[in-house]
Amino acid sequence: MRQLLLCISLLIFTQISLGQEIVQENPKPKIGLVLSGGGAKGLAHIGVLKVIDSLGIEIDYIGGTSMGAIIGGLYASGYTGNQLDSIFQNVDTEALIQDYVPRGAKNFYEKRNDEIYALTLPFDRFKLGLPTALSRGMYNFNLLSRLTKHVAHVKDFDELPIPFLCIATNVETGKEVVLDKGVLPQSMIASGAIPSLYNPIEIDGNLLVDGGVVNNYPIEEIRNKGADIIIGVDVQDGLKKRENLKGATGVLVQITNFSMIEKMEKKREQTDIYIKPDIKNYTVLSFDQGKEIIPKGVESSKQLMPQLLELKDVNYKKESLSVHEKDSIYVKEISINSLKNYSRAYVIGKLKFKSNSKISFKDLEKGINNLNATQNFSSISYSFEELREGEDVLHLKLKEKKETSFLRFGIHYDELFKSSVLINYTKKRLLTKNDVASIDAIVGDNFRYNFNYYIDNGFYWSFGINSKLQKFNRNVPNDFNNGITLSDLGIRSINIDYSDWSNQAYFQTIFAQKFSIGAGVELKHLKITSETISNITPVFEDSSYLSVFGYMKFDSFDKKYFPKKGWYFNGEFKTFVHSSDYNNDYENFTFAKADMGIAQTFFNKVTVKIQSEGGFHVGENTQEIFDFALGGYGFSPVNNIRPFYGYDFISLVGDSYVKGIVTIDYELFKKHHINFAGNFSNIGDNIFDSIDGWLSKPNYTGYQVGYGIESIIGPLEIKHSWSPETRDHYTWFAVGFWF
Repeated sequence: MRQLLLCISLLIFTQISLGQEIVQENPKPKIGLVLSGGGAKGLAHIGVLKVIDSLGIEIDYIGGTSMGAIIGGLYASGYTGNQLDSIFQNVDTEALIQDYVPRGAKNFYEKRNDEIYALTLPFDRFKLGLPTALSRGMYNFNLLSRLTKHVAHVKDFDELPIPFLCIATNVETGKEVVLDKGVLPQSMIASGAIPSLYNPIEIDGNLLVDGGVVNNYPIEEIRNKGADIIIGVDVQDGLKKRENLKGATGVLVQITNFSMIEKMEKKREQTDIYIKPDIKNYTVLSFDQGKEIIPKGVESSKQLMPQLLELKDVNYKKESLSVHEKDSIYVKEISINSLKNYSRAYVIGKLKFKSNSKISFKDLEKGINNLNATQNFSSISYSFEELREGEDVLHLKLKEKKETSFLRFGIHYDELFKSSVLINYTKKRLLTKNDVASIDAIVGDNFRYNFNYYIDNGFYWSFGINSKLQKFNRNVPNDFNNGITLSDLGIRSINIDYSDWSNQAYFQTIFAQKFSIGAGVELKHLKITSETISNITPVFEDSSYLSVFGYMKFDSFDKKYFPKKGWYFNGEFKTFVHSSDYNNDYENFTFAKADMGIAQTFFNKVTVKIQSEGGFHVGENTQEIFDFALGGYGFSPVNNIRPFYGYDFISLVGDSYVKGIVTIDYELFKKHHINFAGNFSNIGDNIFDSIDGWLSKPNYTGYQVGYGIESIIGPLEIKHSWSPETRDHYTWFAVGFWF
């Protein structure tokens, strides 16, 4: 009996064990998701993810390449398909593919550099070079860093909400590099660094570019992770005929696809559910068509609904990631890799925050953009390390540019300086760290030059030297002699040769992290002659002037030309303390002037810009040569010569003035503008002596209607202006950046 009971017990135990083994042998299958590269076409991945989420399919592993790495990495960090849809509907599509640096990130020196030169080329040892790529991709890196801040401390991608890997290519060896550890946004950017479009990314000593060169569909890597079932989304191009290849990027994609197409047949066979969105009418750069591409992913997924429904888990629902952008990040320490040519103070000065600071992520992005704007670094990356709860170490890794010399070019035409071709030579680190020397040679109807030397010390006082020569020849209705010469000769205008040679030395710093303030000394030589009156007094002025000056500037316009938002302020005073006094009538005097403006856009197309300016002289015997002179359009201001619609150049003159301008600009279509403006002024001698002198109804008014185009060489503009007082009409042409 005992033996019988023992046999029965063994039989029952065996059945239980077998049942357990059966249960263990049939666990829930692991689902892997493979997302291919394809540039903007990869936005179709988002549509697929939206369907996957709606069905309750739990993804256990994600592998992606290029755009597949970016979408996959964000999904792996916790975002849903719907959240990704919302994110990519609101990104700046132009900034994704351009070396975008917000204008507000640039100091005044850098703004000037970017707003007068049409072309910049490396120039080393008397040899011209070419840029490594169109973009350094800092907008993309900042965007992804902000979006993945909630997993910034995760360095092993297996520890993400969904284990993740992506593929990059070692540009030196041509071999595949699997990225499954490190800094998540940096890995995603490296996987998507399309050659010639984006700079290579250095990770652990490897120089990496787009993983699509070697493996655009990492199915084997996801199988090796343990995936039982593979859902694959393929947004790659097939080979195209020559008539369908669009530009250099299209050719590069075609070359990349040679090896991939051969491999894809086998990869496709290994894919359990293969999704191929119909996106043949889009290119790798069609980011502006994302609203059309994302639904293509939804459509292609629904065609495979029966297979996808088999993976549905009724007990699973991917929750939306609750990402609250922190009001502040406490940066306990700032770690900067060793730099040869730039000091820590310089870098911290550009960041505009220090250790032991609470900053917003927006402040961090501004600081990184400030560094990028210097164009002194070929690569910039950063990551966070948790020192203790609520305290981070910011690790900043900068790679200095090898190129220190550049040639730059620009062209311009206006009715004052006439045709001008600009050739610039810029040399960084000429004498010391943080310095830059630049010389503009401007040839054409009037030779000019502009030399700048600047030592940028960040938060500390910076030092600069400037020397420039400005010349023009023109008939003007002003004789710089209170109208006496014109009256004596009985003429309305006079032809003058105007020459201004100015030399400055100044100190400058940042005030309240927004305003640039500075002070310095200036030695100026002015010479004004006229052949019109050569038989009387051909020389109006031939004097040198020594002065001290101070200024304050602020400029948050998003663009200098055709701004859509922001405001600016520019104030200056100058006290003259000595003159060689050619006309024997000099006395010390001071002038002060300021201008400011604000721009705001409505309905995405209409921008209203309001500007106001004014100035005055202080002294018993001021110099007419420094009077404020209004008129004309399209030129870079000289001394106190300012534009004014409706009047010819240097038509309205006085030792004090106020002026207001209202401009309405309508962007007819991209970078094409129609605008209308009115300007109003009171100008004369001592108008601020009484309120009626400057607050009364404007004595001078002018209006303009114009058409402008934003081009690679700068604005191309035609403006027709008139004044109701004189009933005179003028048509002004201006071509290129103003200099």
